[in-house]
Amino acid sequence: MTRILLLGANGQVGHELKRSLARLGTIIPTTRTGVLPGGMPCEAVDFDRPASLPGLLGRLRPGLVVNAAAYTAVDRAEDDVDAAWRANAEAPAMLASYCAKHGVPLVHYSTDYVFDGTRERAYREEDPTAPLGVYGASKRAGEEAILRSGAPHLIFRTAWVYGERGSNFLLTMLRLAREHDELRVVSDQRGTPTPAGMIADVTSEVIANHPQERGLIHLTAAGETSWHGFAEAIMAGAHRRGLIPRLPRVLPIPSSAYPTRASRPAYSRLDTGKLEALLGRPMPAWETGLEAVLDHISPDLPLDSL
Repeated sequence: MTRILLLGANGQVGHELKRSLARLGTIIPTTRTGVLPGGMPCEAVDFDRPASLPGLLGRLRPGLVVNAAAYTAVDRAEDDVDAAWRANAEAPAMLASYCAKHGVPLVHYSTDYVFDGTRERAYREEDPTAPLGVYGASKRAGEEAILRSGAPHLIFRTAWVYGERGSNFLLTMLRLAREHDELRVVSDQRGTPTPAGMIADVTSEVIANHPQERGLIHLTAAGETSWHGFAEAIMAGAHRRGLIPRLPRVLPIPSSAYPTRASRPAYSRLDTGKLEALLGRPMPAWETGLEAVLDHISPDLPLDSL
């Protein structure tokens, strides 16, 4: 069976990839600490030390590299530029160099934040990029390194990722809903909430059914909403399932009322037409994805887990 090196196995997408890729080969999971959630030991990989990657790859000799590791602290990246660049640009460049030399396929994930959000239609793969902050710029640099490396590659750009574990908007909203009667959420940024499980499932499907596919592909759920609209849908679905004790008011606010260190694109919906043509079907609506994730969250989930 193919040896699949899964980098970032403890992240939102990485955790789901352990499940979805299992049918395709033997997974070699890695985390920064060398320990998986639950205490199981695994390979330790530190993306803050990109120069360590060639030795690891040479020792493990994978037949497929799937990189779900990244520096994702959008605001902190503005003051932690070097660390963001090492993880998001230099480390993928090292992976791509090895994969190009040895003919090993590389699957990598990028972000809607490579765009500036000024368009009035969904962004296509070939649209010019113009990141607004360090995070987006570092992710774009990682894309460029892979694209010019000559490695056989798939780069999935995704957006507004969330799930039933990790640190994400959904779990933050559930925690706040248990603590407050009223929430204020930004309403002038629009995009597409996308479950980590959906990303993992589509990734494994493309790898299995289209092994020769290469290049950039946009991978999100269908449709669009604002953070405020997403929050309202979370509250309604969570209240129906008894995940929150009451239905809080969710008030829309402009981005100017919630200043952040990094600028975010105002409109970052990604056009998934290329992916849908490849799969032969439309992507599920973001609302459908949310309902499926909420179905897997226990009403007894403790606050300190959110």
